[in-house]
Amino acid sequence: MYGKETFLAIIPARGGSKGIPRKNIIDLRGKPLIGYTIEAARGSRYLDCVMVSTEDEEIAAVARALGAEVPFLRPAALAADTSRTIDAIVHAVRTLEEMGRRFDHLVLLQPTQPLRTAEDIDGAIEAYRAAGCRGLVTVSEAENHPILIRSIEAGRLKPLLHVSSTIRRQDMPAYYRVNGCVYINPIGDVDENLSFNDNPVPYIMEKSHSVDIDELSDLALAAWYLDRKKTE
Repeated sequence: MYGKETFLAIIPARGGSKGIPRKNIIDLRGKPLIGYTIEAARGSRYLDCVMVSTEDEEIAAVARALGAEVPFLRPAALAADTSRTIDAIVHAVRTLEEMGRRFDHLVLLQPTQPLRTAEDIDGAIEAYRAAGCRGLVTVSEAENHPILIRSIEAGRLKPLLHVSSTIRRQDMPAYYRVNGCVYINPIGDVDENLSFNDNPVPYIMEKSHSVDIDELSDLALAAWYLDRKKTE
């Protein structure tokens, strides 16, 4: 709770995964991947409920054992490869309301960002409140500067940005990418048309906290960061 307003965290975690089978509960340095997000959420000062939305009984059991709520299972139709995250979120919010559980704000935490911390979550919530509770999304500085990005059309390179690239790298203006770690919206704004990635308020996070697990190489990078953190 922040002041008198309540915050619901939803962690969407379906059983299927194309890149890494059973990705959401794959082992990462002795802990299921989803465990890092649950741990960070439970460490937040402001979250009133941390729930996992899943259709998978094994993931539900793992989540409950780690301290998250799984008050119901998501319909399988909302957990297919083509399913949208927003549809699972709408289902979760509406089902909770039917159970008599209402919250003021939604915090979406994807389980594939294991290095996000409780401090990141709380900092984002504080920034969201300071911005008048407008939709917020966490970002990190882009690794590849868009000044140097090109598309190819008719066999010729076409710049993404129509500005001169004859500039020192350190003089290039900063650009940021949506890192998928934290999204925050008023519950009243949550419907099938909401696009979390288009939330207007930014909260800048460290690149080292923004690793997104999509391929095995990402898992290795996250493990490297975790090992480095232990030695600091």
